[in-house]
Amino acid sequence: MSPEKSRKLFLMIAIAAIAFNLRPPISSVGPLISEIRSDTGLSNTLLGMLTTLPILSFGLLSVFTPLFTKRLGTEGTMAMALSILTAGTLLRVVPGVFPLFAGTIIAGAGIAFGNVILPGIVKKQFPTKTGLVTGIYSGMLGTGAALSSGLSVPLSENLGLGWRWALGFWAIFSFIALLIWLPQLKQNFQVVARRSLGSSLKQLSKSGLAWNVAFFMGFQSFTFYIIITWLPEILQDRGIGAVEAGWLLSLCQGVGVFGTFLIPALAERLENQKIPVMLLIILEVVSLLFLMIPGTAFTGVIVSMLGFSMGGSFGMALLFIVLRTANSDSANELSGISQSVGYTMAATGPALFGAVFDLTQIWTIPLGLLLVFSGLKLWSGWKAGSRGVV
Repeated sequence: MSPEKSRKLFLMIAIAAIAFNLRPPISSVGPLISEIRSDTGLSNTLLGMLTTLPILSFGLLSVFTPLFTKRLGTEGTMAMALSILTAGTLLRVVPGVFPLFAGTIIAGAGIAFGNVILPGIVKKQFPTKTGLVTGIYSGMLGTGAALSSGLSVPLSENLGLGWRWALGFWAIFSFIALLIWLPQLKQNFQVVARRSLGSSLKQLSKSGLAWNVAFFMGFQSFTFYIIITWLPEILQDRGIGAVEAGWLLSLCQGVGVFGTFLIPALAERLENQKIPVMLLIILEVVSLLFLMIPGTAFTGVIVSMLGFSMGGSFGMALLFIVLRTANSDSANELSGISQSVGYTMAATGPALFGAVFDLTQIWTIPLGLLLVFSGLKLWSGWKAGSRGVV
């Protein structure tokens, strides 16, 4: 194997390792909500904030990522992101409500930088394999989310770690990812911006295509983070035990891995991406409707359908960033603004969903809210699926 192929292979492994760590600090929370509520006395609205705060960090910090890559370089900024992620995840182990929320915000900041940088790296380093590599790293995002969801309760209860260490456990893997990434610093380069951040934002704000990419990112994230936060509670209300509910959330996200891997790789080959978007939304609507029916029948099938649709939608959101830009600089800029707008929208989801349930004491109404957002997702995805670049 040539040195260049070896470098690309190691880089792909590093990207996969990073992607694996960009969801556990969030997805590990949902199955533990009952324990956290019992120990802290927090309301459902505040518990929803444990997912909302890191998403809000995504939204507020994503757009500023180019400022860091200009000073620290792409590779240096990624190393910083992994360091922040590890520190924030560990901070949640410290007793008290303040460290829990502070660590959540800090970990969210690290994830925000990693989210934005990865599409640009793919665009630059793998220009002829964008769909494949996007599928691999988005699949690893789903893998990390699935494992952390399924293992949270066993780590806390079966191994006796308690919910704090069940959350902090994932710092081990983000630190390993940092060690794997460090050799990339040998090739670190500062990003020379072609235009100022303000100029980039001004130009992108005039593009309808850019807004639709951003809205699709927001609507799919809105649904995703609500589901990973509240699905275990919804399932337990249907008569399913806590451990089984955690594993069903893991199944949901595990099946989603296939969606994140398959859909971008297939959709890249099409003239436009409208049909894949429509099929994913149909699958999501059907699964949400079945989830509104009381009982435990076919629960595994329902959550699998929902997981595949969410995973495929996320893969499409990432693919849109790559396909709708002409080069890696534009990909970084579109990635920043779309994730900033998208995740700011999504940040309202978990807390809003929890608040609606607190008011109504029935899951049907907040789940009906998700059906509305499925329609909005179809509209923005249909527009973003058109050919062209921003």
